[in-house]
Amino acid sequence: MKEIKQTEIKNPVIRFLNYLTTYEKWYLFLALAISTICAVLFPEEDVNGVHGAVIMTLLLIYTWLNVTCELLISKQDKWNFIVSVFIEITEIAMYWILGYRFATMTVTLFFWLPIDIISFIAWKKHPDEVEKQKTKVRQLTGWQRIAVIIGIVVWTVVVGTLIVKLTDGLAETTDIFDESERTKAIIVCYLDAMVSALDICNGTFILLRFREQWIAWYLEVIFDAVCVVLGGQYVLLVLTAAYLTNTTYGFIKWGRYIKEHEGEKESISGEA
Repeated sequence: MKEIKQTEIKNPVIRFLNYLTTYEKWYLFLALAISTICAVLFPEEDVNGVHGAVIMTLLLIYTWLNVTCELLISKQDKWNFIVSVFIEITEIAMYWILGYRFATMTVTLFFWLPIDIISFIAWKKHPDEVEKQKTKVRQLTGWQRIAVIIGIVVWTVVVGTLIVKLTDGLAETTDIFDESERTKAIIVCYLDAMVSALDICNGTFILLRFREQWIAWYLEVIFDAVCVVLGGQYVLLVLTAAYLTNTTYGFIKWGRYIKEHEGEKESISGEA
């Protein structure tokens, strides 16, 4: 019987599943299944006049797309950026309805949407010579890491303070927090600012193919999880667990790739 090659398979779902390892298939299945179960067991309440079912649907779509995108990033696959475009659109709609996380929403709109397209084009210029589906990756120097940390601290303080002043500690924008939870709301403002700073670092690093994007992402996921708990969107904690698992997986895979290709010069058509 003639062997069917991956490129000859027409069904995109089957092609995608064949592209994944056994571990990656189980990771994807469990993340999707658990998030769906949690959505049924812990339905969202109405917020700002929007039915809870609408909010939960957005949360589930956001979760499913993110899990898929993260897998593609760990595999150094440029098509993660196309999936990411749909993630950004879903995220903007979600936070607009909820009426908070303005720093994150702004970064998504003005940074992530364009960076996804730019990154997709940039990654196409740096394919691995042997495994064409993969993109070459690298890592930062020591002084670059120090500069990034300083930038994150400054951004968090400045942007967090600005959000608190403009929204009166979120009192004017959402009914997620009542008057007795003002301190909690202010904490969310500063956490949101820090998450947005880490988000920008993550996007910049992934554009330039730096392994440190996983570290920025790991920290972003942890602080974002705190915001999720404070805001009551508990179904997203499934996404948090999936993120932390895949981030560790991706960090190890990228590190192994960099070590195996240490000293090699890149053959590129353009700079990125």
